[in-house]
Amino acid sequence: MKEILMTPVPAGDSAERESFSNRKLIRPTLPRAENHGNHNGAPPPMQERRERPERHDRPERVERPMGAPGGKKPAPPEQTNAENFYYQKQMQSRTPMVIVLRDGEEIHGIIEWYDRNCIKVNRENGDPNVMIYKPAIKYMFKEGENVK
Repeated sequence: MKEILMTPVPAGDSAERESFSNRKLIRPTLPRAENHGNHNGAPPPMQERRERPERHDRPERVERPMGAPGGKKPAPPEQTNAENFYYQKQMQSRTPMVIVLRDGEEIHGIIEWYDRNCIKVNRENGDPNVMIYKPAIKYMFKEGENVK
């Protein structure tokens, strides 16, 4: 292991040594020969050069918390439950519905229940009740709503 020898410093010399050691840490701001926007090697004219403020003159950077305004917006939720809310409302009020399938067939009835993949429709005019897969549904509306 290396042994570091420290020599005692008189009181008057300590300020000089301290300022000397601190001078090593300060970077002088020198004009650069290379210019990022000018590739021909010539330095830009004096009016185009901007002086960079010293470190103590620049404002400190403030860290923003995640999700703060002005930053990246959070992703929308995967499921909004709007579909579930709509089905619940139509089931509770026993609203007569018209379900139009992808092949153009219309099914009239009341939604009895639903799950993630299908809905069960009770038909009123004596036709058998049906379970319809949701991917087979083109659209649906309340009966009497699409009257022209």
